[in-house]
Amino acid sequence: MVGSAAAQSTVRDEALDAQRTQAELQARIDNADDAVRDKLQALRQAREETRRLNDYNAELAPLVERQADTLAHREEALSTLSETREALPGLMRDMVERLRAWVERDMPFLEDERLARVENLERLLADPETSRDEKLARMLAAWRAELDYGREIDAWRGELAGDVPREVDFLRLGRVGWYYLTPDGHRGGVWKAEQGGWQPLDGAALTEVRKGLAIARERRAPALLELPVSQPLSASETPAGEDA
Repeated sequence: MVGSAAAQSTVRDEALDAQRTQAELQARIDNADDAVRDKLQALRQAREETRRLNDYNAELAPLVERQADTLAHREEALSTLSETREALPGLMRDMVERLRAWVERDMPFLEDERLARVENLERLLADPETSRDEKLARMLAAWRAELDYGREIDAWRGELAGDVPREVDFLRLGRVGWYYLTPDGHRGGVWKAEQGGWQPLDGAALTEVRKGLAIARERRAPALLELPVSQPLSASETPAGEDA
């Protein structure tokens, strides 16, 4: 009896050990399954993140390339700007010299005013207290003023030089025609560049000059004027030193 009870106890102990072992093994398997599942989930997430990063990089690549090109252009522009700044003083002197030559070779309308503008520029360029930007701005403004003369119709009263200076009304049509008319309207002339002086106008041309003066002073609507020109259009619009 004693031996039988001991044997049964041993069997139970072995059964319990087997059950514990089986439970531990199952727990390990379950834990292993959880770890595998976690790793599989992490792998899927990593693959998805990699796909998104690849897509993003594909979208970003053209932008990065454009930015690289922009930076390259900016570096090139900065290099060119540095060279331009070094050459700017000589360039401005050359432009002022060309401006003077143009005024001196052009029809002599408002000559004193235009030459004074050039002389002011020459003094400005020689002034060390004036900034380079201010010099450039003033020089470009002077050139714009000269270029505008070629696109304007203008009228003013001034003195006509001669043996006996007299006051007349001047009419200027761009750089194509320059005329004068006496206050009584009986005499007038056209400046002829080839002759370098005034040539008288006849009655029909005087009427046209009166019409042009009224148009310039906004006293009548614009209209076609039949007047002799002072110089050819190609020459009138060409800066000194350049081909027509």
